[in-house]
Amino acid sequence: MPDTLSVLRHAGGVAELRMARPQVFNAFDEAMIAELDAAFAQAAADPAVRVVVLSGEGKHFSAGADLKWMQRASEADEAWNLADARRFAAMLRRIDTCPKPTLARIQGAALGGGFGLACVCDIAIASEQASFAVSEARFGILPSVIGPYVVNAVGRRQARRLALSMRRIGAAEALAIGLVHEVVAPDALDAAVQRTVDELLQGGPQAQREIKQLFAALEVGPVSDEVVELTARTISRVRGTEEARKGFAAFLAKQPAPWAPPGTGGR
Repeated sequence: MPDTLSVLRHAGGVAELRMARPQVFNAFDEAMIAELDAAFAQAAADPAVRVVVLSGEGKHFSAGADLKWMQRASEADEAWNLADARRFAAMLRRIDTCPKPTLARIQGAALGGGFGLACVCDIAIASEQASFAVSEARFGILPSVIGPYVVNAVGRRQARRLALSMRRIGAAEALAIGLVHEVVAPDALDAAVQRTVDELLQGGPQAQREIKQLFAALEVGPVSDEVVELTARTISRVRGTEEARKGFAAFLAKQPAPWAPPGTGGR
């Protein structure tokens, strides 16, 4: 059993991975990185899991890197640091490439690597009391491993501003720059997460996997001939799947799709 995570199963195929180090504001170290990586791998491989929610126990989502871990890194040689950084990078990539929809539930602080965790999930919902900072420069390091995900989430200029200034921003500004998708009162956070989970469960599991694969291959900018061909081939292939046939049939019959859990919606 994981020591730094609580793995919870909810109705409808929802797996909640809850960071469970509230005594250090869910700061992560080598153990939590390994357990997050393993838990997301297991969720990705489990056909019963439809949605993955990443959350944190206590008052804060995640304060980022455990300072004792960072101190060990500062005293280790470059080979140790490279292996350690690769494990962290692999964990973030595991979340980013998870074939299931991922949702971050954010309360309190999301700092440094915790900011990165918010960026790497497909959807982020925050409490009005949440705060965010890319704080690595304060310790004489940089947000290198989380950097690509920060840039993808908020754009290059905002990412530079946040990393260089280390400014802590509130939930309203996080919403304005696209870091989070919804901000609610603290006592409404669980309901907002559940509402989004219910929406996600209406989508076809294979269609959602295809969405994530296709969108990962797309870049902002001119649409090339190669992209036009990729999108045409993708939709022509997916239209012929059993999931698509069942989805269209259910829609025309004015019935819920077969993958939608009872009571979560439908046409």
